[in-house]
Amino acid sequence: MTYKNLAIVALTCVLASCSKEKETITTTPTSNETVIKVLSSNFLSGGLAEPISIVSRTLSNGTTADCYKIVSKSTPPDHDMGPWCPINISDDASKGGIWIEGGNVYDVDGAFVKNLATFYNNSTWQMYNTTTGAITRTTTQADCQAAANPNVGSTYKNFCVECLPSYVSTLTKTIYLPVTPVKLSTPISFGMGPNSTAPSTRGIAFNGVVFDAPAPTNIILAAYTLAPFDDAGGHINMGAGYHYHAATGKSTKILQTDGHAAMIGYALDGFGLYERLSAAGTEYTDLDASRGHYDATRGYHYHVDKPGSNNFINSLAGAYAK
Repeated sequence: MTYKNLAIVALTCVLASCSKEKETITTTPTSNETVIKVLSSNFLSGGLAEPISIVSRTLSNGTTADCYKIVSKSTPPDHDMGPWCPINISDDASKGGIWIEGGNVYDVDGAFVKNLATFYNNSTWQMYNTTTGAITRTTTQADCQAAANPNVGSTYKNFCVECLPSYVSTLTKTIYLPVTPVKLSTPISFGMGPNSTAPSTRGIAFNGVVFDAPAPTNIILAAYTLAPFDDAGGHINMGAGYHYHAATGKSTKILQTDGHAAMIGYALDGFGLYERLSAAGTEYTDLDASRGHYDATRGYHYHVDKPGSNNFINSLAGAYAK
């Protein structure tokens, strides 16, 4: 089973020509490498709770810098959210989302849910009514709150978990991006767990939706639950709102005139995030440990991991705003 062919939403502009805001290119004093500043006009206003502003923030390297304050509604204006859980084992792929396992992406259609016991080689999986074919799933905000929880108990065993946009309609998330990215000599590892001081968020899409840390799929599966992503690679929880765990090509992108992969957002350090493959469908083989590389047109920038990897980039090559 493979995931659906997804419609590509692309801006009909490229880099400097896509807005009245002029792209600024500078060079670092030590390396003479091109540094591309963040363009606030790349963001879609429909995904933001307020206009983007510039504030002074301390960066992780201890310096102070101008940063864009981006307050996201976590509601993409460029594509629909959902569906996530199909209703019946007879439903086709259009009625459900996707799931990632072993580096691959699978359609969560009725057949996938029906065959979970075989898929995971564990007869405990039984997420549907054998008489009616109805799939057991969360249907209320209270269910969402209880089931989308690392400590979910046996009450929601064998539930397909989906939280709806209406549950988080007033939630906002604030992201700060350095206006001018600052490359570091040593990459910054992403934070893990509540006591970590480093960020876990990877970056932000042009529609304001966050590229988040890997989904805790092992915890989800250990509770015999399934929390599918929609075709855009996103799902909802009550704390984070709608967020991405995979880049599937459905959010707004900026095409490049030279055949380079399209740009899809910014990492938390302000360096550009680009699709994994070039316009010709080829993989980049010169990426560093962070999944980044340099060219004179785009400066240092990243290429996101494949959709089934539960990952976007591996670390931050630049300083982030605290």
